[in-house]
Amino acid sequence: MDDYPLLNLFWTMLWFFLWVMWFFLLFKIITDIFRDHSLHGWGKAGWLILVLLVPFLGVFVYVIARGRSMHERDAQQLKENEAAFRSYVQQAAVSGGGGGGGGADELSKLSALKDKGDITQEEFDRAKARILA
Repeated sequence: MDDYPLLNLFWTMLWFFLWVMWFFLLFKIITDIFRDHSLHGWGKAGWLILVLLVPFLGVFVYVIARGRSMHERDAQQLKENEAAFRSYVQQAAVSGGGGGGGGADELSKLSALKDKGDITQEEFDRAKARILA
């Protein structure tokens, strides 16, 4: 342990952290290139070649040129994901959970109505056949 002083350990940790952050930024930019619908094939290919062949310069030029629109695309993606989630939750709530429990709930309600005498046996059988169909 005497061969590797504490300050060198801190420097190593700093460089490792910067290395991880660099890859995070690189992958973020590559996903942003593919997510951008305003860029078409050649534009995406050009940015991708620049970012992959000359990474430091390519990433910095991309962030300077398109950094603001990256944030807008992130916000738009977040809104779309939230809307899709809300739609799924509403659909699941309306259909009774979506896991097949809707039919069982309907049958238990029908059985309760029949037991109370609110519906006849024939009405129960017709409703049961309709639910099970």
